Amino acid sequence: MLLIRPPGVYPPQGDTELLVSCLRRESLDSASRVLDLGTGTGAVALAAAGTGARVTAVDLSARAVATAWLNARLYHRRIRLRRGDLSCPVAGQRFDLVTANPPYVPTADGVTQPGHGPALAWDAGPDGRLLLDRICREAPRLLARGGVLLVVQSSLADVPATLAALRSAGLRVTVAARRRQAFGPVMTARAAVFERRGLIRPGEREEELVVVRGVRRW
Repeated sequence: MLLIRPPGVYPPQGDTELLVSCLRRESLDSASRVLDLGTGTGAVALAAAGTGARVTAVDLSARAVATAWLNARLYHRRIRLRRGDLSCPVAGQRFDLVTANPPYVPTADGVTQPGHGPALAWDAGPDGRLLLDRICREAPRLLARGGVLLVVQSSLADVPATLAALRSAGLRVTVAARRRQAFGPVMTARAAVFERRGLIRPGEREEELVVVRGVRRW
């Protein structure tokens, strides 16, 4: 799918593709309520809308929201777009499926907060969990009974912590998909940092992408 992607908006990459592949295995129809957190270009929201589901997409970036709106118009998909901080614009609402492809790249030594501009799409604090931990806290409250959460992350951002946090929130949790891929430019630039922290082996320049699936049981 060709999408409009202006500078400063995260382009669909391998993690987007893996998340969409898992989304397409879910049972969605015109009665399904779907939420895409951190929608970026709207790629995941567009895939959900293609099933006929009622889709809401949220992003903190005004440029991303505008981009997702343009892409929805381009592909004649109906998506309700909201600008705001993660789940804040949809507080109190319930969804049958929540998807998230948050920033998850650990920051360099001495950097404790995300960068500015495009770096907001990948910087996620020293452990890569700045947004992941919030999603683990907030997303379960957005799920209807039997609702599903799909979140994609890197193995460098502590997948076991995500599994444990979602289990603690009462979700039934599994790993829905895994895929190894070569480092992109951002990860490559920080490879020496990752080696010092023991996140990768010396000379390793690959990461494993993981989609975690959580189901609300009540």
